[in-house]
Amino acid sequence: MLDLWERAVGEEPTDDAKRTAEKVNHDLANKDIEAFLSRVEAFLLVNQDEHVSNFLNFSKEVILNECSTFLDTGDLHDHKTFLHRLSRRRVRDQRLKVFTTNYDLCYERAAAALGGVALDGFSFTAPRHYDPRFFGYDIIRRPRSGDDLGQYLEGVFLLYKLHGSVNWAKGEDGTICEKDKPTPDEACLIYPARGKYQQSFAQPHLESMAQYLAAVREPNTCLLTVGFGFNDDHLAEPLLGAVESNPHLRLIVVDPGARTNETGDNAHWKRLFRLSHRGEDVWFITASFCEFAEMIPDLKSLTPADALMKAIKGVTREL
Repeated sequence: MLDLWERAVGEEPTDDAKRTAEKVNHDLANKDIEAFLSRVEAFLLVNQDEHVSNFLNFSKEVILNECSTFLDTGDLHDHKTFLHRLSRRRVRDQRLKVFTTNYDLCYERAAAALGGVALDGFSFTAPRHYDPRFFGYDIIRRPRSGDDLGQYLEGVFLLYKLHGSVNWAKGEDGTICEKDKPTPDEACLIYPARGKYQQSFAQPHLESMAQYLAAVREPNTCLLTVGFGFNDDHLAEPLLGAVESNPHLRLIVVDPGARTNETGDNAHWKRLFRLSHRGEDVWFITASFCEFAEMIPDLKSLTPADALMKAIKGVTREL
């Protein structure tokens, strides 16, 4: 977020940023891009100002570009490790669900590199268009012959991008398609601002939000939050409510600053620690995303040959 601030406002604020901040009454000493753009949007709701409007459009373009181009040199080792280890599940288990507030294509690129499949609500044929029905689809491997109906394909997971994606574009007719380098006006992004709550209840974000709200209420569910700062009220409040009301939910919070967040200013973090101390199923891991990806056990279901070999080794030890 600080990188976005420096790109949009400047390490030393530009004249445009200073002029805009003066008009919307924002102190540039507070380097919070979300707070700044929130004031800009609120100002434009009641005022017509070309300069402020141009600064907002410039900031949106910067955010879109910054979240798109870094992957050209990005290292996705951690994302590939994370997906590889968590998506290897037993057939009777539900598919892994990944909810992310990031706009980038890290999970899609990591899945492609692994030979996996991300079911993201878009059609399987080009041009790919958005339809929530595709979240209900799955992929099986059919045998070439015989009466076997097939087996579920490994490495398939559900991907919900709660705040949109850098390659989603909304057409004039309202249809949402994948597009390389959409313009800021076309892009289906919920930009950093206080209006996230309202925008998250419009398509294509509405379906992902509905799935998120349902997931935290399901029985026998383990939810990992990795790198989530609990600054988005529309995501944090339902999660905390689920911890209190869903006795079957286990919440594991992974954050490099987990030890110090209990005494910070964030009310959601304080509430999380109170719930944990009260005996709710809430656990904390002090680690970054890359550190945590390596901590995940590399589990896999045994093939019949592996199971037979394991049984033989067990009998041998007993003898």
